[in-house]
Amino acid sequence: MIRLDHLTKFFGAFIAVDDITLDLPAGEICVLLGPSGCGKTTTMKMINRLIQPSSGKVFIDGRDTSGINPIELRRSIGYVIQQVGLFPNKTIADNICIVPDLLGWDHKRSRARAKELLELVGMQPDLFLKRYPKELSGGQQQRVGVLRALAADPPVMLMDEPFGAIDPINREVIQDEFLKMQREIRKTIIFVSHDLDEAVKMADKIAIFRSGRLEQYASPDELLARPANAFIENFLGSDRALKRLRLVSVSDAMSTSFDSVKRDEPVVRAHDLMRASGLPAVLVVNPDGVADAVVTKDVANGASGSVADHAKPIGAAVSVNADLRNAVALMFGHDMPVLPCIDDAGRLKGVMTYRSIVRNLGGGDGV
Repeated sequence: MIRLDHLTKFFGAFIAVDDITLDLPAGEICVLLGPSGCGKTTTMKMINRLIQPSSGKVFIDGRDTSGINPIELRRSIGYVIQQVGLFPNKTIADNICIVPDLLGWDHKRSRARAKELLELVGMQPDLFLKRYPKELSGGQQQRVGVLRALAADPPVMLMDEPFGAIDPINREVIQDEFLKMQREIRKTIIFVSHDLDEAVKMADKIAIFRSGRLEQYASPDELLARPANAFIENFLGSDRALKRLRLVSVSDAMSTSFDSVKRDEPVVRAHDLMRASGLPAVLVVNPDGVADAVVTKDVANGASGSVADHAKPIGAAVSVNADLRNAVALMFGHDMPVLPCIDDAGRLKGVMTYRSIVRNLGGGDGV
């Protein structure tokens, strides 16, 4: 969908972007990453010709953009910036509909589109369509900025640190909302960021720049597993193996072959199961298949009576839809060497153990 072919930009004698070539398939997100001044924003702005390339070509859906009128080109590409840039004297509906109005859309059609988009990000149209930007929080304004870029349904979007000015809690929420929306709309997106964690979370592909040159272009997992050179390795940090936890879902990493016991069973059975598996705990499930307690090996060793006499309530459980980073945080935060993995109804679908974490990071055997 987007192809950069030997794209280069000079500012006088300074080479800001040096012979960049990459291909981004339709429906994917490419995050441009690297130190300040490395050329990532300049590269992005050459795609919609806010900056004119010195040499090289940009192709969108096979079409050479140098032959397209710049105004027409920009109206066909969604553009989101960190500062949002909403018009303070226009309502939210009018802000979202800027490009459709410029393109001559029927008023009823464009406002229906604004309503549809607000619903997509959980903002009630009846509450927000007639408000003004000053009446919205920073996070809400940023959502509207994204919706404005989507209003005319462009196939391509450019996003320049779109969530950088949002506080960490709201940033996570907006990122999650955007990814959920992307799964439905499948836009082709170039996304500039300074945040490696954000890039790993958001990207299908990551392009790392240094001094105007493209150092590595790969999927997040490939990048973290096999950095191309010492610069990339240092840029990613010594904890890059831990960053890979975000890329593995609990459903893919959990063990679906596991032991559990019921409250009315003898505790010696729980101890025998733990001795056979080598695990330090076993989960206790109720008749509905929900894990609501745990028995540890230390407690069960030499004990008598039923499981119910020795079980303790579980401290936490993780959704099968979460990622391994969330699972690890829960395991450490609640001191749970065996973490129940549950579906939306709370039913036990698998377990996560320290060994299964290590296995999914590429070393050792797991349970």
